[in-house]
Amino acid sequence: MQLLDRIRLGFAVGIAKTVTGVVRSLGLGAASVLPGEISRRLHSRLLPLLFEQVSQGVILVVGTNGKTTTSLLLQQILSDRGYTVVHNSSGANLINGLITALLSSADMTGKISADYAILEVDENILPLLLKDCQPKYILALNLFRDQLDRYGEVDTIAQRWGKAIAPLSEDTTIVLNADDPTLSSLGQQLKQKVLYFGLNEPELYLPEIPHAVDSIYCPRCGHLLDYQGVYLSHLGDYQCPSCGFAKSKVALESKEHPQILIGVYNKYNTLAASVLTQKIGIKTEDIYSTVQNFKAAFGRAEELEIEQKHVRIMLAKNPVGMNETIRAVNDIKKKGKSNVTLLVLNDRIPDGTDVSWIWDVDTEELVKLGGTLIVSGDRVYDMALRLAYSSEFVDPAKTNFEVEGRKSNRLVELIVNEDLPEAISTALKYTKPTETLHIIPTYSAMLEVREVLVGRKIL
Repeated sequence: MQLLDRIRLGFAVGIAKTVTGVVRSLGLGAASVLPGEISRRLHSRLLPLLFEQVSQGVILVVGTNGKTTTSLLLQQILSDRGYTVVHNSSGANLINGLITALLSSADMTGKISADYAILEVDENILPLLLKDCQPKYILALNLFRDQLDRYGEVDTIAQRWGKAIAPLSEDTTIVLNADDPTLSSLGQQLKQKVLYFGLNEPELYLPEIPHAVDSIYCPRCGHLLDYQGVYLSHLGDYQCPSCGFAKSKVALESKEHPQILIGVYNKYNTLAASVLTQKIGIKTEDIYSTVQNFKAAFGRAEELEIEQKHVRIMLAKNPVGMNETIRAVNDIKKKGKSNVTLLVLNDRIPDGTDVSWIWDVDTEELVKLGGTLIVSGDRVYDMALRLAYSSEFVDPAKTNFEVEGRKSNRLVELIVNEDLPEAISTALKYTKPTETLHIIPTYSAMLEVREVLVGRKIL
């Protein structure tokens, strides 16, 4: 690094750390974005200069669902083995957030002393990031429809990823979800070393392909894929009867692998982190040890004790995510350990301003098992309407619907409350000490829920 670069880097770092101190001391926020945005304007090549200093390499984690949980698990596995790790734990996954995270571990001259940097990256940002940064590993979890107003369709994103990854050094290792046809096809066309993860547990197949699917056609020839079974959305075991395209071979069997948290989606997160850290050289037994002691990231199956009640917050921001959350909640309901569910729907920029996606969610499955459903948030009436319509497709002999205030012997009660703190209070009141209150919020709603429950938005 030349002298002028060092001077500019030191100046940018000094300004960033000053901004961080001011923002936090005044209680204006976590300072997870602004320092990076300002320092980036002071030094245009700041990010690649920071990347180059991470001694063992940068790990990028991308995908629609699971980035935060998987990144945290990766960070924990490596830290438990004594590695120094930089991680954007706040979840700020745009360019300014990545810079802020890296600068947080730099000294006043801009020097970073870290073995690895684990950065979760927004789907749209990956191609931009790879223009002048060379990661050591890229881990791609899945591709689902999510905020179509921002991202576009999954095929469009995959094409952008492929073009951005293709020029990278062959020293870069790509880890992909073999159960996702789009990602499996992408990996089969890359020159870099590619490793795959996926499930091999037919007993976990869904009864049928869900309504909210995106990639049931062959990414090579466009023919309808022949699925042996699906685990969630379009993720499953498949082949193309027309051109012969098939699921790639996985590097790790899932059946005997321990799992973090609840839900099939967390099986994928666990396997993804395990395949990558095995490639780094971490022993299987050490990975298992971390997995079995892992604690959830905020809002991702995070468990809290509030007013002597057990609360689990499960972020859901798109059809696939909410369907899998409902599936996990229902598994607990069937055991008689949960009866109250609070759904909070917002339509702010972090959530996506179009909430029509809730009509692709199989909320009928949530209604089927009865209990108390409470709704709140900016779009409370949209969610209430979706649940009300769900009751029309459920056998009335088994499950009926009740709106608050109407007394009957029906099995499902719907409570609508625009005021979030009141809705949370009601949900806690209805939850028995032996049960778990499940809260299913969108992203901005999750931050508000945490602020109400524990007095702060993020850890």
